[in-house]
Amino acid sequence: MTIERQQVGQRMSRIVKHNGTIYLCGQVCKDATKDITEQTMTMLDKVDELLLEAGSSREHMLSATIYLNTMADFSAMNAVWDAWVPQGHAPARACVEAAMARPELLVEISVVAVER
Repeated sequence: MTIERQQVGQRMSRIVKHNGTIYLCGQVCKDATKDITEQTMTMLDKVDELLLEAGSSREHMLSATIYLNTMADFSAMNAVWDAWVPQGHAPARACVEAAMARPELLVEISVVAVER
């Protein structure tokens, strides 16, 4: 059994790999002053970067859990999500309303994928 951790910090690793499965820590936007559309886009950009670093891609996602500050942003977030997920490769997904670490954060995502 091998566990590989990348970008290890005190509280978490940004990427953990085990038996070909990749776990990403929660990702948020690059600029929390932006609206839900921009926050979702830059959050998903981070997911792309981490998946690439881990040897995977969005086509290889198994599941995604999305946290919204308010479900009022559900449709706007989904518009970005639907354009980002490759057709025929939608992962299992949950989306819930949750209190965020900072009130200006509108969306966060946690992803599980497999290696290519």
